[in-house]
Amino acid sequence: MVNLIIFGAPGSGKGTYASRLKEHLNVEVVATGDIFRDMMKGGSPLGEKVKSYVEKGLLVPDDITLEVLKRSLAKIPNGKGFVLDGYPRTIEQAKALDEIAKIDAIIHLVVPVWIIIERLSSRRICKNCGAIYNLLFLKPKSNMVCDRCGGPLYQRSDDTPEVIKKRIEVYEKQTQPLLEYYKEKRVPFVEVKCEKIETTPDIIVQEILKRLKGLRLA
Repeated sequence: MVNLIIFGAPGSGKGTYASRLKEHLNVEVVATGDIFRDMMKGGSPLGEKVKSYVEKGLLVPDDITLEVLKRSLAKIPNGKGFVLDGYPRTIEQAKALDEIAKIDAIIHLVVPVWIIIERLSSRRICKNCGAIYNLLFLKPKSNMVCDRCGGPLYQRSDDTPEVIKKRIEVYEKQTQPLLEYYKEKRVPFVEVKCEKIETTPDIIVQEILKRLKGLRLA
């Protein structure tokens, strides 16, 4: 059983790699962004609270985020670990996480800004099921139609070069203290660089697995 956090700028491939690691490591992927979106659709009291912040463009407060995380972790079967994507985002969240789970390693994705802009500008998402495609290296079989459910694909409004650059700046400012926090705690790091636009997700995943095996975590 292994518990991991995956860090990487928007467009670095966190969700893609985490979903593939799930198959190899017997872990559940806990992506707080996806959980929030599902909760807002569900209409529960907690989901309505989350919605009230997200719709105003505000960050969901730490106490609510932690409650959502605890509920998600509680659903994971005994003997299974997890990959956290999107949590923690602050030092306070990291300290709260320390109280409920032991983190075995940090996966840190290092991707140049130009690659991220190319990737995100080419990203398309299914309106129905949320499946993610990329017009460069993960194209749908039919143009702008989801392979999985047949739904229409669309481009997110924040997947433009100007907005992407701002998102990366915010991410780096927010995340650097967290990386330092875990380094000071001597949590092992698996740092993987992607320096070519044509590098496939499977190559990166195999590199992550190789490093985890070196730490005896896979």
